[in-house]
Amino acid sequence: MKKTTLIRIFIRSFFIHTTLNYRRMQNLGFALSVIPLIREWRLQKTDSEKMMIRHLQMFNTNPYFSAAVIGSIVRLEEAQAGKGDAADVEIVKKSLMASYAAIGDIFFWGALRPLASIVTVILAFAGSVFAPVVFLLVYTPVHIWIRFKGFLEGYRQGKKGFEFVRALDLPRVAVRLRWGALILLAGSVIWLVNDGYGPYRDLSGIMIRLTVLLLILLCLSLIKKGISQLYIIYGSVLIFFIISWAGFF
Repeated sequence: MKKTTLIRIFIRSFFIHTTLNYRRMQNLGFALSVIPLIREWRLQKTDSEKMMIRHLQMFNTNPYFSAAVIGSIVRLEEAQAGKGDAADVEIVKKSLMASYAAIGDIFFWGALRPLASIVTVILAFAGSVFAPVVFLLVYTPVHIWIRFKGFLEGYRQGKKGFEFVRALDLPRVAVRLRWGALILLAGSVIWLVNDGYGPYRDLSGIMIRLTVLLLILLCLSLIKKGISQLYIIYGSVLIFFIISWAGFF
């Protein structure tokens, strides 16, 4: 396959979420991505129609891992020249989209994005005009790299393209990022306390520090009981909003 065709397929994979629909989710975006492959092969009308129908079926995964799935499927389609038995392609496609969806949601939605958001909010509260830029610098390079590397490894290894994603061990990385988010939240509370922020300014220093320590220990105990760090993060943010709102009245 020409390198220019692979580049076009990869670029099109960025738009897989733009045609999201509730009937077959990302199927239109997936079919759009493989069109350059059909054009290069110049298949007969019946063969190209079969291939398009095959990839217009239900498809849904984390958008940042969609390129990895597309790379593996393009390699399988190339191996059978678009004319062989499609059963193998469908099996691999469904298995990859399900596993990548779970891994991607845990890592991106449940860990990296909350962490980047917390960093951005802290910088914005400190008065930094570069806070939105910092969010992009923390978040964007990671998903761009996973898109690109995942597509390359998927195309190179075909069915075994998942080896790249498995080697990243993203669920374990997600746990560490969530711990980092909790530490940042606790640190931001201490910073707000020392800065004399709103609802805390009337409390004594010892009581404030004891309260912060108790909150941290409470979070640790909740984690040990099996409660998701994501729930703790969002719950903490909600509690802080309530305290802040109450402190101004």
